[in-house]
Amino acid sequence: MLKKVFLITIMASSVFAQEDLSIEIDISKQRLFLLENSVITSSYPISSSKYGEGSKQNSFKTPLGQHVIKKMIGNDAPKNTIFISRINTKRQADIIHKEESSDDDYVTTRIMWLDGQEDGINKGKGVDSYNRYIYIHGTHEEGLIGQKASHGCIRMFNSDVIELFNKVNKGTKVYIKA
Repeated sequence: MLKKVFLITIMASSVFAQEDLSIEIDISKQRLFLLENSVITSSYPISSSKYGEGSKQNSFKTPLGQHVIKKMIGNDAPKNTIFISRINTKRQADIIHKEESSDDDYVTTRIMWLDGQEDGINKGKGVDSYNRYIYIHGTHEEGLIGQKASHGCIRMFNSDVIELFNKVNKGTKVYIKA
């Protein structure tokens, strides 16, 4: 009986820990913070949109407000793998370490697809983060991490996006603030 109670306790605490995991993205600091029980446990540099903040369809801006991770893509893909339309191309990106932009906007390594949770702000007609394909993902333009450089998504170093991907789950809350 003791083993059964112990197992139930471990399972309950595991579920509790997942529910208390969240992400906060601070655009002004170009940082992503992973919080556990409201305490920062990890911090990563990011790049948000070079066009600023906003939710309007086709604006290429980073949406603000409450989101959740709706889909996680690329679980076992090798680091620097290029994804096109969320499909693994089996090709590796050449990583640009210099502070320069390229003609490509590759989504690499891992994808955490965000779903807005606030009607009229980041959810619904004309402003829907999920329908705008807003992700947290790796990039081949690593030299631009730390400054506004994306086309709306949250870009991360490829090694950082793997680490974050392995810590979070579908349903993890994500708050993006200016």
